[in-house]
Amino acid sequence: MNFIKKLGPSNLFMLVLCVLIIFVAEYLFVSGDQLHGIFIGLWAPTLLGIVIFIKQIKNGR
Repeated sequence: MNFIKKLGPSNLFMLVLCVLIIFVAEYLFVSGDQLHGIFIGLWAPTLLGIVIFIKQIKNGR
């Protein structure tokens, strides 16, 4: 529980969203729609990269 408080609600939301995106991408890939699965699978690292970039700007780096 302390980890969730330390993480913060917005970061927790982005983490859950990325995990959900990964599951959807895996489902699409396994069900036969491989190109859409790969396309959606690339959203998770992109979102995480944007979050890291915004945090670095916020911290003044």
